Amino acid sequence: MLETTIFYISAAVALAATILAMTRTNAIHALIYLIVSLLAIAVIFFVVGAPFAAALEVVIYAGAIMVLFVFVIMMLNLGEEGDARERKWLEPSIWIGPATLSVVLLIELIFLIGSVEGQVSQGVVSAKMVGISLFGPYVLAVELASMLLLAGMVGAFHLGRRLLEKRA
Repeated sequence: MLETTIFYISAAVALAATILAMTRTNAIHALIYLIVSLLAIAVIFFVVGAPFAAALEVVIYAGAIMVLFVFVIMMLNLGEEGDARERKWLEPSIWIGPATLSVVLLIELIFLIGSVEGQVSQGVVSAKMVGISLFGPYVLAVELASMLLLAGMVGAFHLGRRLLEKRA
């Protein structure tokens, strides 16, 4: 019963954060809501008995890939104009929505971890098994995803560079 309630609350947070991410016109605001959405999905993974997948969701998606996106956005906002825009984007009032959703997830996770006493999932998946799967039959998909991310970053850099050359 408790897990079901936490699952639905996390799903609602993920849905709300995803909708807010898609409706934001500001890229930084959309990224903040997307990070909250990914954290909610990690809580869902934890609730359904996949703590390793939850950890991967936090480390890889909410951590590494979102940091990459933030760096690309920072690259496109070069100069004093960009600095002024970034200061405006990061006003404290902007953080109320993502902070509220994150606090809901944190309370859920603390409550869930505190109530779980030796919960054992049906099958344990080790990091070695995930690595063998990713670089075995799914190696093509992993490489295509990495190339897609690299192409997006290079494209963003070139678009930003052209924009700066036109201003100069």
